[in-house]
Amino acid sequence: MIDRSVPRRVLPAPEPEGVASLTAALPVRPRTGRLLVLATVFVCAACGLVYELELLALGSYLIGDSVTQASVVLSVMVFAMGVGSLLAKRLRRRPAFGFAAIEAGLALLGGLSAMALYASFAWLGESRPALVAFSFAIGVLIGAEIPLLMVLIQRIRRQDAGGAVADLFAADYVGALVGGLAFPFLLLPVLGQLTGAMLTGTVNAVVGAGLVLWLFRRDLSRRSRWLLIAANVTVLAALACATVFAPDFERVARRAVYGGEVRVAQQTGVQELVLTGPATGSPRSLDLFLDGRLRVSGYDEYRYHEALVHPAMTGPHSRVLVLGGGDGLAAREVLRYRDVTSVTVVELDPGVVRLARTDPMLSALNGRVYEDPRLGVVTQDAFRWLRGPSARDGYDVIVSDLPDPGITPSTKLYSQEFYGLAARALHPGGRIAVHAGPLATRPRTYWTVEATLRAAGLHTAPYSAGGRLSGFAAGPDRSPGTAETPPQDWGFVLAGRDRVPELRVDPDTPGLRSLSTQSLRDAARDAERTRVAGLPPSTLPHPRYS
Repeated sequence: MIDRSVPRRVLPAPEPEGVASLTAALPVRPRTGRLLVLATVFVCAACGLVYELELLALGSYLIGDSVTQASVVLSVMVFAMGVGSLLAKRLRRRPAFGFAAIEAGLALLGGLSAMALYASFAWLGESRPALVAFSFAIGVLIGAEIPLLMVLIQRIRRQDAGGAVADLFAADYVGALVGGLAFPFLLLPVLGQLTGAMLTGTVNAVVGAGLVLWLFRRDLSRRSRWLLIAANVTVLAALACATVFAPDFERVARRAVYGGEVRVAQQTGVQELVLTGPATGSPRSLDLFLDGRLRVSGYDEYRYHEALVHPAMTGPHSRVLVLGGGDGLAAREVLRYRDVTSVTVVELDPGVVRLARTDPMLSALNGRVYEDPRLGVVTQDAFRWLRGPSARDGYDVIVSDLPDPGITPSTKLYSQEFYGLAARALHPGGRIAVHAGPLATRPRTYWTVEATLRAAGLHTAPYSAGGRLSGFAAGPDRSPGTAETPPQDWGFVLAGRDRVPELRVDPDTPGLRSLSTQSLRDAARDAERTRVAGLPPSTLPHPRYS
């Protein structure tokens, strides 16, 4: 028989092996401590998403092809988060110390990631390995956060696992929302990529260390406490020094990328503008880079712009629409014709137009076209503008002077839908001239543009023109800062609304330097030899460019 007169001590259920005790001595009430942990989750999630977006933006800017870089960064980072979650199991015996150490490492890596990637691009010429390495390392550290925070919040007040996970993920997702909105609307435009990343790292280190060193300080040994203090002071000092020297770093790295004569470097809301060359002298020494890609070379830009514009001007050309071309160089060629009554330039980036108006060398190169009363400027996305009522006024000629179709953000501007809108904006008998990328090195892309124009109901005449550089994408044959470049080619397509347009130019056109009817016909024959038949058109839901 059991003696029930002696009270028995009820023992707590044994803790899972490897997990620290669930009782924590806190300097505040459990409810307050729990709110502090959730606030830390919120901040850390915001910082983590900023690091992720920073890598995505830099990958697209430095390497190009935003879809590919986004896929690489996201897939590597998600995989690494799974690895980090598994590795966090080894830190469950010391969750407070482990969490603080992870946040210090994350602050250092995330805060300096932008500077490291830009340095790799500037001095090594390749940033993809660094992009993958940082994506993996940052993903591992982010993945280790939640398991440790789960242990810490259970040490404050034990609750069912489902409720704890719901609370943590709610704070995590809301923090990610704030970080995702802060990056494009606050950090990037106000602070820039480098300083924005370092400020994020500073916030990350302070919040992570503050939670552990104050709220869970009794869980730390004296040695662990001083080790964390030393580590976080080192991280904050490194981020502070990097912030102070960031302007000097940018200048030195920019010289490594673009050469020694960088006159203008500015980040607009759309892209980075860099203008190189002396402030006085011949405009032929000028180079204009947009997001690291050579857009204009004063050395031979006239060959590109003459070949793009003048074949389209044979016929009625009273009203002309230029899509892109905010540098004013295509408009310069259009305005050589005195019977042109109006030119409308639709440019997305007002910074390009401002630079073309005010920079003495660039305005000399474009013939100060923005002073011509026949020229009007619309600051808007070309696709959106063509859908609006203004495009229905009708034009005799459309000049599509847009970024290369291989650059993902411009893919929609080379779609069947876009060309359908352009055809609708043409008068009967009107023509559209399209830059379609380099013909010799990327024939599949070029002939996809041609097939897309035909699918939109236009009649095409393909041709090309030679030049020193491809004009839009710095590649293995042309990296910024090089003095000489092997000849490359530009590919164009002239398309008519009602019939195949004739490839010819008026030899009496004022200022014509590099173009003739015979050279155009020779170029058309050469282009036809490279034809890739049977290519489907590129559409918005199914882009065909790579």
